[in-house]
Amino acid sequence: MRTGIHPDYVEAKVICSCGETFMTRSTKPELHVELCSKCHPFYTGTQKLVDTGGRVQRFSDKFGNAAAAVAEKEAAAREARQKAAEEAALVAREAKAKKDSTKVERTAKAEVAAAVESGEAVADVVEEAPAAE
Repeated sequence: MRTGIHPDYVEAKVICSCGETFMTRSTKPELHVELCSKCHPFYTGTQKLVDTGGRVQRFSDKFGNAAAAVAEKEAAAREARQKAAEEAALVAREAKAKKDSTKVERTAKAEVAAAVESGEAVADVVEEAPAAE
């Protein structure tokens, strides 16, 4: 190694943005860091948003608010499911009403046929028949 061209290797105080300080060796006497082993998410197991150079903001600007978009899609899907359920209930009610009216109609026809066979006046049977609703 040539002499006189290398910086001095001295004791250095490392200061983290969380307030932690520790000593190490470096070519500079004082170092300022954003993350250390006390506050880094890998070591602490907690979620911490590390934004270097506005990357999170740039991502948000590029892709927008993804959480709001997902919530809107879920709300639209929920509305569509509810509307489909209401339509299915309406169709079921209409089918039941049609079935009931068909049943009443068959009963009335049977009563008229029975009256014709027995010789009873058809007008009397029709007046007694219940009205289909």
